[in-house]
Amino acid sequence: MSKVFLRNDSKLINRWAMYDWANSVYSLTIATAIFPIYYISVTSAINNGTVSFIGREYVNNALYSYALSFSFLIVAFISPLLSSIADFKGNKLSFMQFFCYLGAGSCAALFWFTGENVTFGIFFFVLASIGFAGSIVYYNAFLKEIVDEREQDRVSAKGFAWGYAGSVILLIVNLEMILFYDSFGFANESVPSRLSFVMVGIWWAGFAQIPFYALRRFKYIPPVSDDISPEKKLTMNSFFGGYHELRKVWFQLRHYKSLKYYLLAFFFYNSAVQTVMYLATIFGTEELKLGQTKLIITVLIIQLVAIAGAGLFSRLSAKYGNIRSLTVAILIWILICIAAYLTNNEYQFYAIAFAVGMVMGGIQSISRSTYSKLVPPTKDTASFFSFYDVTEKMATVFGTAIYGLVLELTGNMRNCILVLILFFIVGLILLSTIRREKALRATVV
Repeated sequence: MSKVFLRNDSKLINRWAMYDWANSVYSLTIATAIFPIYYISVTSAINNGTVSFIGREYVNNALYSYALSFSFLIVAFISPLLSSIADFKGNKLSFMQFFCYLGAGSCAALFWFTGENVTFGIFFFVLASIGFAGSIVYYNAFLKEIVDEREQDRVSAKGFAWGYAGSVILLIVNLEMILFYDSFGFANESVPSRLSFVMVGIWWAGFAQIPFYALRRFKYIPPVSDDISPEKKLTMNSFFGGYHELRKVWFQLRHYKSLKYYLLAFFFYNSAVQTVMYLATIFGTEELKLGQTKLIITVLIIQLVAIAGAGLFSRLSAKYGNIRSLTVAILIWILICIAAYLTNNEYQFYAIAFAVGMVMGGIQSISRSTYSKLVPPTKDTASFFSFYDVTEKMATVFGTAIYGLVLELTGNMRNCILVLILFFIVGLILLSTIRREKALRATVV
């Protein structure tokens, strides 16, 4: 007889968290470390970095930025629909599997991207991004079902920690293959770089079988809730219920000034944060001419330092409050951008990477917990966090699109940094309008 998992089962929780272990290799290897460096390397060798895509000529790194923007735009629009359809049909696992295999297969397909076939490479890069973000929608949705609310923060943190560990392990293996390519029988760094994309796909789809097995045998018994009206249930169980919920939150924001100004502040400063995270390695490649190995090591430094940074800002928030901690983090980000604009050698870049690591994890965790504390008392928190999720994705779309546009217009990546500084300043000004510091003097979870 097959094992049946029930709510709060520790084995179910551990197997659910393994999906973070499985898919986080996409975030580190494809979105941050190896693929962007490889992309710039192979496309720069062709026509001095000018590439043709769907009948138009682009600067190679501008096209990469636009591809990021497009993929996040697609996900931002379809996420509410995906959630609604899954709730309506009651088959979240099937949708999660579909997007997992779409993403993993697209990562593996990047093995055949060599630089001459830019359309092919961009197409599968976008599909991989959509697969990753699409599967996360359902992965996160299961969290509310597999464990009680009081345990969700702890379980979510476990998934994050496992994802970090898994992605770093595979990146170290890939780095060794690239660094010592001749020892593995390769003629140059190109083949091991492309093999790393296949390894990401295999790792992702392979380890995903662990959570898929457990979730397939999970028997969900919805908790009794007396406060959900028939109208609310009808809205939740419809294809377009997700859009209806977002629209409802949008109109509710007029009654909550602190929350409204916070979301505006978050949109601007997170636009800059996400742009830095996704495009920093391209800056190192193009502006500082750093080699692939040095840049991958830099990414590892950022990942390791980010753990300590998240803990540091958590303590700062507990002592001084969320708003002040976020203000400090944004000020540091502004200084980082100024330093990046002025940097001209690899050692300065390493120092900047260390600083990025210190504030990267901190600003993300505090941002989400600050939003959680500003959300008004309601049992409809899912709608508010869905709105937050869409805001986060649209911020990434905005930041990366503006980055690509400025790069195309000026031809200088350092000018893009000036725009990011402006985003941080706007976010800082909007953040200063929030007058609820005393209400936010709680420990960030």
